[in-house]
Amino acid sequence: MIRFRTLAFPTISAVALAAALLAAPAAQAGSRLLATGGVTQIEGSAGGGLAPWALISGLGSDRELGASASCTRVEPQEFSLDTCALSVGIRDRVELSIGHQTFDVSSVIPDTDISQTIVGVKVRLLGDAVYDQDRWYPQLSAGLQYKKNSDFGFVPALIGAQHDSDVEPYLAATKVYLAGPFSRTWLVNATLRATRANQLGILGFGGDRSDSRSLVAELSTAMFVSDSVVVGAEYRQKPDKLSAFKEDDFSDVFVAWFPIKNVSVTAAYVDLGNIAIHDDQRAWYLSLQGGL
Repeated sequence: MIRFRTLAFPTISAVALAAALLAAPAAQAGSRLLATGGVTQIEGSAGGGLAPWALISGLGSDRELGASASCTRVEPQEFSLDTCALSVGIRDRVELSIGHQTFDVSSVIPDTDISQTIVGVKVRLLGDAVYDQDRWYPQLSAGLQYKKNSDFGFVPALIGAQHDSDVEPYLAATKVYLAGPFSRTWLVNATLRATRANQLGILGFGGDRSDSRSLVAELSTAMFVSDSVVVGAEYRQKPDKLSAFKEDDFSDVFVAWFPIKNVSVTAAYVDLGNIAIHDDQRAWYLSLQGGL
């Protein structure tokens, strides 16, 4: 069963981003095509559920501001992860985001949560995922995600993690094919990330096995089955820095529904592999997003 609870953002950052959202006039946003801002990935950036894409959040054109807000819940058999995020897209060129994650580990340590805050920036470097159909190259964006674990000393440090915060750079390439196989619109994305995060950073960064960053791949493909429904799959490689717990790659299959241009609902079935002392953690993922 999927349950929801209210999450708290760091106050100053949340207020700043909320003010930016409110500052974008309704008439000055939303010119881009349906779904061209993606949905919100699990760390707060525009993308799929697991991976950031080269797309910029919101639906604002190169003369507008866009924005989105979302909440996501992933609940494998022994844990749960809640994420809420806000993001602003500036002239379809720059994306600023903030997300807050709460990971419930009560199955391992009773009545215990681990939380972290993620602040992101993404810049579109070249290309256009949708409109450059006569050019072979995709939209290319570079991003950074700064992650700060708020409970590092309680669990992560005890199992060998080396840092309570880190910066993860990534490079994402996204292309949308309007007349792809089966006469459908397709999206393909490949992201390379340099990371030493243990379970996204929830178990800290670096470990006794290695304190260096690993270059990992995050892959996504999606197909429009109708004007408002998208199905797809993702795969995300993970580093494995801790001797205490094995870390497996993530994968999912998902369905995203856009009932109107500014709202999306994404459901996915996610394979998270081993988490802490529990193997074969699989989960339903549900995300609700609104944007302009």
